[in-house]
Amino acid sequence: METLTSRGRAVRLAATALGLALLLAGTFRGTDDDFPFGPFRMYSTSDPPDAPAPDTRVEGVDRTGTVVDLGQDATGIRRAEIEGQQSRYVADPARLRQVADAYAERHPAGPDLVEVRIVIRWYDIRGGRPTGRWTDETVVSWQATR
Repeated sequence: METLTSRGRAVRLAATALGLALLLAGTFRGTDDDFPFGPFRMYSTSDPPDAPAPDTRVEGVDRTGTVVDLGQDATGIRRAEIEGQQSRYVADPARLRQVADAYAERHPAGPDLVEVRIVIRWYDIRGGRPTGRWTDETVVSWQATR
């Protein structure tokens, strides 16, 4: 077994100190995007036992009024991507056209969509258990120009 040189020890100590400094800075000032040096809040928080549970979905409406599920299989866009960008869709509903375009690309023979919307289904929870009741909230909607 070989021993480290003084320079080798110094390099390892500097790397360790840098890692600890990043970890400490991330703990106090970081966001989920800074993981692993920032907190991953998804696993560090929880909702109260009676808080409604959200379930976000994207749906489209064709010219006949039929509602079309625009999940990952239909568009190639993961739900987490939609949820992560939800505030941007709300600020600029025209961005939902990208979802309609992704659907059209995957389903060229499918019906044209005249509306795309992000809907959150809020499941009612009491005592940490679902009650079987829910309400739907459309948080943003885009309509095609005719």
